[in-house]
Amino acid sequence: MYAISNWWEGPKIKLNARQKKILAIVKEDGPISGEEIAARLNLSRAALRPDLAVLTTSGYIDARPRVGYFYTGNVLTAVSEILTRFTVGDIKSRPIVIREQTSVYDAIVSLFLDDVGTLYVVDENGFLQGVVSRKDFLKTALGQTDLHKIPVGVIMTRMPQVYTVTEEETVLDVVRKICEYEVDSLPVVRAHDPNNLKVVGRVTKTNLARLLLELSEGS
Repeated sequence: MYAISNWWEGPKIKLNARQKKILAIVKEDGPISGEEIAARLNLSRAALRPDLAVLTTSGYIDARPRVGYFYTGNVLTAVSEILTRFTVGDIKSRPIVIREQTSVYDAIVSLFLDDVGTLYVVDENGFLQGVVSRKDFLKTALGQTDLHKIPVGVIMTRMPQVYTVTEEETVLDVVRKICEYEVDSLPVVRAHDPNNLKVVGRVTKTNLARLLLELSEGS
């Protein structure tokens, strides 16, 4: 479980007392017209206009002609808050690593035993050398070669063509990279120097889905 009990500390835009009252009215009785809101607060429609503009621009409420103002819950702000508040270090899981000399057959066994889609290839010091995915194994197996004799190093994607993330990057950074590079997972690394990246975790689409699920359940 992730440490997410305090994930929401309120919206980025601080509302004043009047805006909070307007929001409460719309949330309870919306859709409601601007004239009705103004009457409840003993204000003119003109005096209320700037506050309504702040609330609609911020995404707390919306308005439709002949319908009135209604509560939206500031969904976009909440999603943005989730994606930027959490870091890779908050959601990463244990990496499954193998050595370059491991046979393709043994690597496939590891893939299924650990129920992962990608294995990270490291040297004796734990520094990232490459990655090998389920797709790589499938291509090799279809070639009808002896999988016991082929080392993973022959079929893996080597550094520096491997996409990585650090523990300090945000979940939003992860989402962008997974979408941009069209991968299922990313190795989490710590840089000892520009040429040596130590593998300290992995972040996958499952990690992202689990985070959203636990947030929705209030875990």
